[in-house]
Amino acid sequence: MAQLLIVYHSRTGGSRQMAQAAAEAAREEAGTVLKPADQAGPEDLLRADGYIFCAPENLAAISGVMKDFFDRCYYPVLGRIEGRPYAQMVCAGSDGENAARQTARIATGWRLKEVQPPLIICTHAQSPEDILAEKHIPGDQLDTCREIGAALAAGLSLGVF
Repeated sequence: MAQLLIVYHSRTGGSRQMAQAAAEAAREEAGTVLKPADQAGPEDLLRADGYIFCAPENLAAISGVMKDFFDRCYYPVLGRIEGRPYAQMVCAGSDGENAARQTARIATGWRLKEVQPPLIICTHAQSPEDILAEKHIPGDQLDTCREIGAALAAGLSLGVF
């Protein structure tokens, strides 16, 4: 059975909600593993057939915990996961583009195949209080996360990728 790995980091809940929504839908189509970035490692990447990376943008970059995941895993899997499909989701306060570019550059180094443009969900959190507050992603945006999870998992199961 095809396996989708969803790796995420979330400090205020937005990215967690997004990743959980994608995993919920993906499980109907393929084996799905949902792992926090601080618990995921190279062995998880090697076992999976495709990936969704989901993280917040912090200070115009991917979160430090997600960056640590990529740092720990990059060289151990380099040359061993080429061609596998991936998608990414970013929870951002205002922009998210730089975090998406960073993840795309890492995926390019691994020679992964992007099968979905980055999904950036903007919470418009601008004040310190709003930035640190627990996030609540609206249902229609979580539906988009579900669509990405289901589509990537179905593509893996059908051998499309």
